Amino acid sequence: MSTKNSSGDYAGDISPADAWDILQKDPKAQLVDVRTTAEWNYVGLPDLSSVGREAALVEWQSFPSMRPNPSFVADTERATAVAKDTPLLFLCRSGVRSRAAAIAMTAAGYSRAYNIAQGFEGDPDAERHRGNKNGWKASGLPWKQT
Repeated sequence: MSTKNSSGDYAGDISPADAWDILQKDPKAQLVDVRTTAEWNYVGLPDLSSVGREAALVEWQSFPSMRPNPSFVADTERATAVAKDTPLLFLCRSGVRSRAAAIAMTAAGYSRAYNIAQGFEGDPDAERHRGNKNGWKASGLPWKQT
């Protein structure tokens, strides 16, 4: 299911399907979408209504400057309000920002901070379009436009 990170700076990478499986099986697990407000509004959001939850929305970087959010850890703690051994599943567009977020939360004492590899939109396809090759959307997992 997960690929343990050899450096130990976060719990590891998981696929979007594995993240969905965790969310379905563990009612305490939290999905934290670390994309920007613009991405949430224009690209869409994971739809967790079938598991009775909503994704926590905490920007890792703020659009349009893309400056790192200096209060990311505190903002995530406020948005999730979970124990430090709760699975935290971090999602961004392609898995880069979410990996950084998982590392930050692990450094803050959270033992089960995972990066959802491929992210919400995944890698670009042959035409350089995202959302078709892999990732949350291409995996057929529930999502919605706002």
